[in-house]
Amino acid sequence: MVRGEGCFVREFCIFVGERGRAGPGGIGREGAAALTQRQGMRTSAMNRRILGLAVPAVVSNVTVPLLGLVDVTIVGHLGDAAYIGAIAAGGMLFNVLFWIFGFLRMGTSGLTSQAYGRGDEREQARVLAQALATGLLLSTAVVAARHAIGDAAFRLLGTSPEVERHAERYFYICVWGVPAMLGMYAFNGWFVGMQNSRFPMWVSVGVAAVNTACSLGLVLGFGMKVEGVAAGTVAAEWFGLGLAAWLWARRYGRPRGRLSWREFLDVSRASRFFAVNRDIFLRTLCLVAVTFMFTSRGARQGDTVLAVNTLLMQLFTLFSYVMDGFAYAGEALTGRYAGARDLRQLRAAAGALFRWGAWTAAAFTCLYAAGGEGFLRLLTSEEEVVAAAGEYFWWAVGIPAAGFAAFLWDGILVGATATGRMLASMALATAVFFAVYLAGGEGNNHALWGAFLAYLFTRGAAQSALGRRVLSAGWLSRH
Repeated sequence: MVRGEGCFVREFCIFVGERGRAGPGGIGREGAAALTQRQGMRTSAMNRRILGLAVPAVVSNVTVPLLGLVDVTIVGHLGDAAYIGAIAAGGMLFNVLFWIFGFLRMGTSGLTSQAYGRGDEREQARVLAQALATGLLLSTAVVAARHAIGDAAFRLLGTSPEVERHAERYFYICVWGVPAMLGMYAFNGWFVGMQNSRFPMWVSVGVAAVNTACSLGLVLGFGMKVEGVAAGTVAAEWFGLGLAAWLWARRYGRPRGRLSWREFLDVSRASRFFAVNRDIFLRTLCLVAVTFMFTSRGARQGDTVLAVNTLLMQLFTLFSYVMDGFAYAGEALTGRYAGARDLRQLRAAAGALFRWGAWTAAAFTCLYAAGGEGFLRLLTSEEEVVAAAGEYFWWAVGIPAAGFAAFLWDGILVGATATGRMLASMALATAVFFAVYLAGGEGNNHALWGAFLAYLFTRGAAQSALGRRVLSAGWLSRH
């Protein structure tokens, strides 16, 4: 019997007892009031758990674009546009690289949260050790292959010789921060799985502060240029890894049971770890394919359309920062209650997440619809771009309603480690994106936006169809 069924039996007994005390007519007003009060307290407690996880995660997400903004602002005052182009090219390369390796954080979160729900401290330690070892192996491979990766990437980017020269300097310095970044992914995923999104927030804030201080100091104080910004980034990333390790040692470093090499190398557990991360990795490749197609096809329609799409996608990015916070909460709580076999709390968490998601989507939709042209003018003063954006603006307004379910189901399925279902949903949504765009005709920006919204909606719909079984007693009894 899963805990959800036990909770139902217990509540039924309470109900029968109160009904008996109230006599044949029912539970009575006092009994009904008591049941209503208990239900309200449970709902309030669940909302506090969700917000306690989601809000720090949103803060963490917001610090990510600030790092790029600081770097661009610093080099933007060096007197040569090539420096800005170098930071943009090098930064995009690392964004793609870290985006692809994001599976390390997500997979670690889901497996850790389930171990937390079971109260299995040895498994918690094993997942963290395996995540850190995996990050070390991947980062070693990247550093070893840095010249091959850099040569291939810069050929594809096709920048001017001057921009490429500066971008190469930036890349070959920043690549030494990859081990630290993947180590932070492992720690941050583990922290979220342990129901603690505050530590990742402090790590993100610390990285942003150190990056700003070091980059400014090296560029303004020592007269360095792109190399100073890159060195500041690397210093900040290693600081972040050190801070994460210190926070772990301070909060969780007490003896949690000796982990033997045999347990660490256990084939069945390791295969599950890599299967989960494989599914998330392949899902991320689908996401990258859609993003690349959207950007490249917009670029083919001219500079104005590319600028319009870039501006309107900022509305999606802003919405995604908030929804990712709720997805993190979904990872943590779903894994916790799935590990504990607590069906009632699992369903309560999913229901509360979707209520928050629906209200958030409605708020963003109203905000975007009311803001209209004002949002665009905050982002650009180019009248031609603002005028052209008006034709496509309402596609962007539809993003929250079309996409909120996909974010929430991502979190739920990662927490349940039902990543195969998430991958299947993403593969279907990717196919829908390409089919809708090609049906609309090459060079049709309305078709491009229609395909993107269809892709978001299909992700949520497919995950709803495939993910519902995760919230059943049968699923919990088998996993």
